[in-house]
Amino acid sequence: MSENHASPSAPAPAADAAAAPVPAQQGRRREPMFPDGPAPDPAGSHHERRIRSFQPRRSRVTTGQGEALRRLWPQWGLDIDGLSKLDLGELFGDPGLPVVLEIGFGMGEATAKMAAADPGTGILACDVHTPGQGNLLGLAERNGLDNIRVANGDAIILLREMLAPDSLAGLRVYFPDPWPKKRHHKRRLIQPEFLALAATRLAPGALLHCATDWEPYAEQMLEVLSAAPDFENTQADGGFAPRPEFRPLTRFEGQGLDKGHVVHDLLFRRKAH
Repeated sequence: MSENHASPSAPAPAADAAAAPVPAQQGRRREPMFPDGPAPDPAGSHHERRIRSFQPRRSRVTTGQGEALRRLWPQWGLDIDGLSKLDLGELFGDPGLPVVLEIGFGMGEATAKMAAADPGTGILACDVHTPGQGNLLGLAERNGLDNIRVANGDAIILLREMLAPDSLAGLRVYFPDPWPKKRHHKRRLIQPEFLALAATRLAPGALLHCATDWEPYAEQMLEVLSAAPDFENTQADGGFAPRPEFRPLTRFEGQGLDKGHVVHDLLFRRKAH
């Protein structure tokens, strides 16, 4: 799910080849651009329509990204259709592998770095941004990262319909769309209902890690997380956390910091009730 917003910390598209525009709809149904790749709306009419925290972005898929989608999606990609339960051990080929869910990975550069630094953890990376999906698949192949799987679609449906209770070793939400206008705050992902759902899928003691460079959203995240009965702040003072070493500092985030932007990390742990 493409949660990442247009901020200095969001990765920019890779210019690995000439960009090819996604075909526009012209009043008639077109064949999918990648027949064996990510579906345009994988859950379709199977699940309710509701206010979503993400907004699909129509942007160009480069030749390299498209090639990665065609070749690698059948092996490392999955559509969030909400019709079946996922066996994470089978998905990653290792029943004992701890798996972290990342919601909104942008172009996947930070995801690939985290996967390379921690090969003993699987990353189920969820987004709806087709260029980013192709970019991450290409990065995984080039760097020999077999601990990445790319999920296409709505993370809420993934959590609610397709993941087993206590199945996740962690949850990462980095630079989600802040929906800055007050009338759009209801679209923000980090809400009490989301946290209640996430808690059922996180194993006891699992880490929920959020990061944002939008200060009003950071304050709301801290308030909502602090009030969530299933989570406890890892910081003794009840505040924000220093950026942990496992979250890479991207070039774009560094540029933002140089300009005086402030990035807030929140590290909360699921309580072991």
